[in-house]
Amino acid sequence: MKLKYVKKQNQEVQEIPEQCKTASRLSTDEIEHIAEIFKTPIVGSYNWDYTQEDNRIHRLYQLGKKLNWNVNHDINWEGIISQSRSPFTREGNAFGCYEQYLDMSEEKRIEFDWVRFSDQCSQFLHGEQGALIVASQLVSCAPTYNGKLYAASQAFDEARHVEFFNQFIDRQIHKRFPCRPGLKAILDMILTDERWDLKLFGMQVIIEGLALAAFNTAKAASSIPVFKEGIHFVTRDEGRHVAFGVNYLEEFTKTLSPEEKDIRAFVALEAMRLLRDPVADQEVFNNFGWDVEHAMEFFRDNFSRFDFKIQLFGRIIPNLKRIGLLETEKVRQVYGDIGLLDFENITPDTDIDWQSLEKPLSYMEKDDSFVEVPDELREQMIAHSLRRRSEAHRAV
Repeated sequence: MKLKYVKKQNQEVQEIPEQCKTASRLSTDEIEHIAEIFKTPIVGSYNWDYTQEDNRIHRLYQLGKKLNWNVNHDINWEGIISQSRSPFTREGNAFGCYEQYLDMSEEKRIEFDWVRFSDQCSQFLHGEQGALIVASQLVSCAPTYNGKLYAASQAFDEARHVEFFNQFIDRQIHKRFPCRPGLKAILDMILTDERWDLKLFGMQVIIEGLALAAFNTAKAASSIPVFKEGIHFVTRDEGRHVAFGVNYLEEFTKTLSPEEKDIRAFVALEAMRLLRDPVADQEVFNNFGWDVEHAMEFFRDNFSRFDFKIQLFGRIIPNLKRIGLLETEKVRQVYGDIGLLDFENITPDTDIDWQSLEKPLSYMEKDDSFVEVPDELREQMIAHSLRRRSEAHRAV
């Protein structure tokens, strides 16, 4: 085994070896494993009473065992497409009507689409590895018997998700992009915090909420059958993970002081800011010779960004309210000023739709984890964006 330890991740795009593209594997002598060390003051705990409560956490654990799936056997890997086609549908392409995009040749447009899609899938892969490591930490530090069992089952789910995205990138995309700074920062924050509830909160409510938002919008925009099928299976798992986190934390946060609750609410706000991370998009626009400022303005107000924000805030904000983190005047003032409280009354993930979660694993075009919001709220978001654009133009 060849190991190489590095202080930080290589920022170069990694080309996939030819053997991996055909689903074969390299030999041990051909692989050099690259590892970045992080240190954490994790505080673990034993549970000596082994109490098996007949509650939602126990039921979610049992459901997870029942709905296990296999990346190699349950995914139809014949659904790979040629890279001479765009990975996006015409309706799902965020830049399909953008002038700088349309000015390029068809070949260049398809190349641009694959670069954006490749980077997106790489972030999915890195995020799932982070979730795998956090789940393994929660096995040690969750204070209850049911919590430890569920965390262990989630670790296996996350390993399967890493396996799916890694195989998909190997077989379909053939290149791997580095982890974006915003995602890396929030993963480092969660992994190195010694408080078990902040690990659980950061991963199950924030990261998994972001994942469901990103997966649902990516699936809706994709033209690749195997990707859409794999995302369906992944989101079924992620829906259980978010439900576990919200239900588990709902009782615990009642023991926290208002100051401790505020800390967690502002951690969530900072995480959502970091995870939007537009830097990589700017680099792509610049590499294709675009007017970066103009492209970013179009992208921020694009329909796909609206859909993503609705999925993101429509899932995270109601869960924060249910947990009890949107109660103090200080938090409500800040969240209200930026329009996030408009989402607080959407159905949270503690209201578990057991009938939906227990459905067979068969692939469906639209996941039950897709957040539906009133048309009025969508119109408010569009109006807010238009006001912001108008104010920016006046300032210039």
